[in-house]
Amino acid sequence: MTVQLDDIDRKILSELQRDASQSLDEIARKAGSSKTPVWNRIRKLRRLGVIRKHTVLLDPDKLGLEACFFVLIRTSEHEAAWQEAFLQTLRERPEVLEAHRLAGDIDYILKVRVRNARAYDEFYQALIGKVKIFNVTALLSMEEIKSTTELAV
Repeated sequence: MTVQLDDIDRKILSELQRDASQSLDEIARKAGSSKTPVWNRIRKLRRLGVIRKHTVLLDPDKLGLEACFFVLIRTSEHEAAWQEAFLQTLRERPEVLEAHRLAGDIDYILKVRVRNARAYDEFYQALIGKVKIFNVTALLSMEEIKSTTELAV
């Protein structure tokens, strides 16, 4: 279900995405409103599920997680039990930042952050030790050109 947003809602959401640590006064000023109506709109957007959570973005390089792999997975297994085991395995692995089920020749793509190639191999060995996978292709990102969590609202 798509939520109907007006210009003020969009400005509030843009500001929260840009920097959620801003004061309510700052957000209200930038949205062209006052504090109480902005607070009420934020509460409403949370209640509607538009705002899912507040979080902090960390710098992976500063934490030593310098290797980003995109992992393409093809499987010959399509039963519900296999899929549940696969999804549970992904949920348990903190290295997996994103996982998507795809249409086409590749069944899944994962975004995996690790320290180095050896750490990726440990992840890979753990993954194939838990679930049967037909084919895995790992692509090392040489340079991150764009990365954002901000949605165009």
